[in-house]
Amino acid sequence: MDVLMPQLGETVAEGTITHWFKAVGDKIEPGDNLFEIETDKATMEVPATAAGRLTEIRVPKGAVVPVGAVVAVIADGSGAVAAPSPAATTPTRAASDAPSASQPAAAPPLKLDPFREVRTPERNYGPARLAGGIVVTPLARRLAGEAGIDLARITGSGPHGRIVARDVEQATSTKARPAAEPDAEQIKALYAERPFEEVPLDNMRRTIARRLTESVQTIPHFYLTADVEIERLLVLRAEANAAACTDKDGTPAFRLSVNDFVVKALALALQRAPAANAAWAGDRILRFKHSDVGVAVALDGGLITPVIRAAETKSLAAISAEARELAARAGARKLQPHEYQGGSSAVSNLGMYGVREFTAIINPPQATILAVGAAHRRQVETADGGVKFVDQMTVTLGCDHRAVDGALGAELLAAFKALIEQPVAMLV
Repeated sequence: MDVLMPQLGETVAEGTITHWFKAVGDKIEPGDNLFEIETDKATMEVPATAAGRLTEIRVPKGAVVPVGAVVAVIADGSGAVAAPSPAATTPTRAASDAPSASQPAAAPPLKLDPFREVRTPERNYGPARLAGGIVVTPLARRLAGEAGIDLARITGSGPHGRIVARDVEQATSTKARPAAEPDAEQIKALYAERPFEEVPLDNMRRTIARRLTESVQTIPHFYLTADVEIERLLVLRAEANAAACTDKDGTPAFRLSVNDFVVKALALALQRAPAANAAWAGDRILRFKHSDVGVAVALDGGLITPVIRAAETKSLAAISAEARELAARAGARKLQPHEYQGGSSAVSNLGMYGVREFTAIINPPQATILAVGAAHRRQVETADGGVKFVDQMTVTLGCDHRAVDGALGAELLAAFKALIEQPVAMLV
């Protein structure tokens, strides 16, 4: 039985094998961990699905392997296994992208069935039918949405004219692009007389660079900014934390942060402006019943946005506990794909760094993202013409104009502002 590189998420095209738990000749039982994969988002263990004996490991530790490639072979109980053919050789590359003297010449490309896709259990398997009777696979639809490709302009190469992933990839490669950037050697030449260190890109940094570049180039962003008074929120937060029951060792049962209120307020605001609780899906807009809010978490060398599902239904204490737990596992690269994929909006908070105001890049296919700055004591005019000082923070809502128009974005931001300035409304 061939062991394939699994599809660990909708946007994961390859992974690095960082460890083999089994060696050639070892007996395998269903559920035994075979190898460990590092993707751009997480590190995961891959278990065996059948019993037998590991007769061949085709991919060494440290190799980068495309999804669907054969990485190992497990024989049945008799030990019989078909000899590998040259066409079945697994294509890999070193994680550093540099050739190694110990590695053989590049293997011929893997000849996979172009209509066979590796899917996760949660994925919608069925193809969709577009106007005019054009049929497109789910993977092709997602790739087209991310790349801003009009599916109606693509000629499918699949059975009966079906549009498959390779058709979208070809259309993307021929799509007009800006002038090419200088390559690494050209840039290094500018600093030939200055000392510097070269830092190779890992999977996470490569993916961040690619996806954010695509986001800026393909999504028509616009931004709405508001100053929000948080005096009542700070008082409520202090009272809640002081009243939190403690365990026997004196540890509080919970400790609310300002960001917990922000996540809850955004989740409820999305319910009050339901048309903004959406995602862009290429040839349509998806509108969600629940507010699944991502929370950006900074990692060493990158960031990830785990998602708090149905945040509008959860208490502030529950949101706080879940956010802390997700952030801890994100730092350890232990999140599962379903914990950071999807989501209808996201929060990026740089207030803890003293940043007063900033704009954030939308994480596609989401249609909005909220950038939160630091709280400051500011001078404002009162209704009677006097002056007072209040605690304020500046928030900036980034919107995808394809799915959220200006008035709708303003409605969402106004709902968020009202909830933050009247935080008791989040408790009922």
